[in-house]
Amino acid sequence: MPDQGMIRQLLKSKTGTLGLLIILAVVLCALLAPWLATHDPGSVAPLKRLKPPVWLDGGESSYWLGTDNLGRDIWSRIVYGARVSLIVGVGAVLVSGMIGAVLGLLSGYYGKWINAIIMRVADSFLAIPSILLALVVLAVTQPGLITLIIVIGLTNWVSYARVIRSEVLGLKERDFVKAAQSAGAGQGRLLFRHILPNVMSSLIVISSMNVATTILMEASLSFLGLGIKSPDVSWGGMLSDGRQYIATSWWVATFPGLAITFTVLGVIFLGDWLRDKLDPRITNDQS
Repeated sequence: MPDQGMIRQLLKSKTGTLGLLIILAVVLCALLAPWLATHDPGSVAPLKRLKPPVWLDGGESSYWLGTDNLGRDIWSRIVYGARVSLIVGVGAVLVSGMIGAVLGLLSGYYGKWINAIIMRVADSFLAIPSILLALVVLAVTQPGLITLIIVIGLTNWVSYARVIRSEVLGLKERDFVKAAQSAGAGQGRLLFRHILPNVMSSLIVISSMNVATTILMEASLSFLGLGIKSPDVSWGGMLSDGRQYIATSWWVATFPGLAITFTVLGVIFLGDWLRDKLDPRITNDQS
């Protein structure tokens, strides 16, 4: 269970609390989408196309945020799109976090040629923009939810590896690691039972911030037509559908754009608070 002291500290932070509330709202939309949606998100109604929101002239009470170019309900598509953003955001971060943590542990602990190989591979990934690398891979593979998670995860592991490596370099010289080595602990036990728990705070901080980056990356790829495909709903795909109507039917692109903006801000606000509380460098400076 979460530590009650941490919860109290979070509630004292205005931005942290705001971030938590936004994330909880998005999670609830994703979980309760079948009950919150007023229409089938994929249902096409040509006679209802480009209906404005309910508060504008011509709006209908059954379409709160209006309809898109195919007559699909925007509100229903936004709440279903929250599922895709959260699944891709969390899933890709888990993939990149596991890869980066393992490679960072190996690089920092063993050093020498293992460190040289891993860091040179990391440098190669840094030399290529991650979204460009993802575009190339997705262009030659079958787009889909699982593919998108794997591709984004494989292109974003470098930050984890470099930070974990730098922390392991200091931790492996600490007394508790030396004592475990003297007691006969194997290298696997040293890495995953003694060193890994001590870098978890940094891992959590990086992961929380990378969720926001991943959500933006998924939306960008879907906007370009290489991410989530119909009948699945993506906020980026909704933006792509509405871009040509922005001058006449602004609501088609505006509301999914706002959904992306608020979700990313919520993750950033909560991530900033986590960084302030869990980053050992900041904690040590404040103590």
